[in-house]
Amino acid sequence: MLPDGKMCPLVTRPSNRSGLKTIPVVIIGNGPSGICLSYLLSGYTPYFKRYALHPHPILQRKLEEAPEVSVLDQDLEYLSEGLEGRSHSPVALLFDTLQRPDTDLDGTAESVLSWWHEPDRAIPHLVLGRNAPGGAWHSIEGSMFTLSKGEWMGLPDLPFKEWLKQKKRGLKNNRATAEDIAQYYQHYVVKKGLQKNFRCGTVVTSVRKVSAESISNHTQKDLQEDSDSIWSSNEKSAEVFQVDGFFKTMEGVKEAFSIYAENVVLATGTYDNPTWLGVKGENLSYVHHQLSALEEAVKNNSVGIMTDPVLIVGAGLTAADAILFAHHCNIPVIHVFRRRVTDPGLIFNQLPKTMYPEYHKVHQMMKEQTAACAGPYEHYISLPEHHVLSFGKDKKCIFQDKNGCQKAYKISMALVLTGSNPNLSFLPNNGTDLALDSEQPVNPKRNPIDVDPFTYECTQEKGLYALGPLAGDNFVRFVQGGALAAASSLLKKANKNPP
Repeated sequence: MLPDGKMCPLVTRPSNRSGLKTIPVVIIGNGPSGICLSYLLSGYTPYFKRYALHPHPILQRKLEEAPEVSVLDQDLEYLSEGLEGRSHSPVALLFDTLQRPDTDLDGTAESVLSWWHEPDRAIPHLVLGRNAPGGAWHSIEGSMFTLSKGEWMGLPDLPFKEWLKQKKRGLKNNRATAEDIAQYYQHYVVKKGLQKNFRCGTVVTSVRKVSAESISNHTQKDLQEDSDSIWSSNEKSAEVFQVDGFFKTMEGVKEAFSIYAENVVLATGTYDNPTWLGVKGENLSYVHHQLSALEEAVKNNSVGIMTDPVLIVGAGLTAADAILFAHHCNIPVIHVFRRRVTDPGLIFNQLPKTMYPEYHKVHQMMKEQTAACAGPYEHYISLPEHHVLSFGKDKKCIFQDKNGCQKAYKISMALVLTGSNPNLSFLPNNGTDLALDSEQPVNPKRNPIDVDPFTYECTQEKGLYALGPLAGDNFVRFVQGGALAAASSLLKKANKNPP
């Protein structure tokens, strides 16, 4: 059994006696999705604010029909019908517009929700995470700016801008740094009193269904005496989830744990497994798949203005961040990517220049500084419509262009930054059976987990939920709708909804 741990990177050694207890909900992942769901399962309940006026007249009329009923207890499909916006999820659009009614029109209308803490509606749960609350935000270089507006990074009932004001800092071009976001999420967990639910420094290695009868009678007796489960006995499933893994003690020793859960929520995000090119030599020591490797090389002085160029592969925002970092450090760069610079699918062609000046600068470099055409930017060469053929042991990399012509460059290190995939190795068949296309791996953009859009419960496995990028919601402002849907579903299962 997991210990009672404080909110910290390491989990303390368990002091309670060993024994198996069934927990109503286990959340795997402690990023924004997991934090938001923990908040909603801790008895924090949203109501339509009295005398509030939403700019969407049809939604306003629906909200006025039952203002005394929590949004969690209403028909989310009915409330979200007809809403349009930047997400394909109806509930994500609903929760977003309730919290930020006219934000897509650059408006500043206040949230139409008021939050009440109703402890009797809380559902016991655990949130398991490798790092401190905030998830992958702790792995991103702190000075990097968010793609989304800073105000869109906030969680319910604690606006990010208000927290930033208390820190006596502001937003740059309406955007925040990764360091600020990571600190805000940690602060949120403390401010809302959620620490008791979080177990940091934990790694889940297996989630599988087992027969409830396999849990001893003694354990079932413990459950009833300790009231750890609020599910009534006639609603209990014949099967529960066994969650196995390990945590690190304060001494750095790994200790195994097993917990049983009636419901499991997958909220692990997609930052875990960088995408590989699958070419010869990609496993050589100078080829890396994370931006942090470049930061480390700069600290160690292993790359610099006098060294061979750093190869950066990819045309997304992480590749752009690497180029900006290298440019700032005067490190020569060869930039290889498959698309044309004018491709409308290229992220740079979708970003407003005024809000994202640094990414616009990278896009200009990509267009103006090709190997065939020298431009104004020193120490940078762009190779559009090229791909890597191989990495050599002598640090020579071979590329090929769209016409089949090959080129070789000597490099100091390579960064392959072409995206990442979720690590679902703890699930049977890596979770592939849960995806929309069960023949292909789970991918947040092309093949997310198949969930009910109004509960976020997996269509292929009852009791298993998926939130955030795993379910196709890739922005913090929209992952919260999935948490609302899951919380509403879990409250109904727990019979915690008022009649």
